[in-house]
Parts: sequence; structure tokens; C-alpha cells
Amino acid sequence: MRKYCLLLLLLPLFAFQSHKYYLSLTKVDYIQESKSVQITTRIFIDDLETALNTKYKKSFELATKDELEDTNAYVKTYLSSLLKVTINETLVSFTYLGRKYDNDVVYLFAEIENIEQIKSIKIQNRILIDDFDEQQNIVKLNINNKKKSFILNKESDKDLLKF
Repeated sequence: MRKYCLLLLLLPLFAFQSHKYYLSLTKVDYIQESKSVQITTRIFIDDLETALNTKYKKSFELATKDELEDTNAYVKTYLSSLLKVTINETLVSFTYLGRKYDNDVVYLFAEIENIEQIKSIKIQNRILIDDFDEQQNIVKLNINNKKKSFILNKESDKDLLKF
């Protein structure tokens, strides 16, 4: 009877462990004073590590003492290839500023400079989508004091906001 009760208590824990959510969050803020767009992307470290290991056939071991020396270059290439920003109907490139680890999350920082005004902005975010079928990329925009959020996934990987 004790074993049966113990099994009943543990079974729900195993059920929750088998399901994992695949999410990233990208914040896009237009700073009028500096005429720049600041981009911050939050990704679970293990998900990014899986994506990098698969794409580049290396063992990155992020946030450990065994992390590869040139990880930053690979992260920059990965981010640049999967996150696309179009401002006023022109595809713009961003400057990758670096990354920071916080517990089980990595923050990636980027910036687009010399943006006089934004009449429209389109975000395409395919981060982790090729690696996880259920990946959802949440995008939160703060442009011209207007806030909008949307969720991108494999079926719908871009959205447009006009002013």
C-alpha cells in the first residue's frame, strides 16, 4: 500500500517533467533621444546550446568553464541569421553587443543605430524554430510610445507594425 501511495504522489511529477516549453522573449525598444533601436533577447541556455551544437557541429557547453573561446562569434552569426528587422520597408542590420548569463537564461544584446524615425517595423524571429517544433518566440515592441506584443512560431515567423 505504501508503494502504491508513493507511486501516486510521484506520477504527476514525472508527467510535468516530460513536457517542456520552448520560449524566447525579444524586446525591441526605439529610443528617440539616441535614435537607436535596442534589442534584448532572452533564451534558455540549454535551448541555445542545443541549437548551436546542431547548427555548427561543435560542443559549446554554454555558461561553463568549458565554453568555447569563440562562442561569441557563433552566437552573433546565429542571431544575425535568424532575427531580421525591417524598418520603414528597409532590411537593416544590427550590431551584436554581447551576451550575459543569468541562472538558466542567456540575454543577447543588439542595437540598430541612426534611425531617425519609425513608420513601420517588421520583425522576423526564427530563433530555435528549426530545433524545436513547438518553439514560440514572443516579441514585445515599444516603438514611438506604442506597445505591442505578438507570438511568432514555425507557421508564422514574422509580424509588421505600422504607425
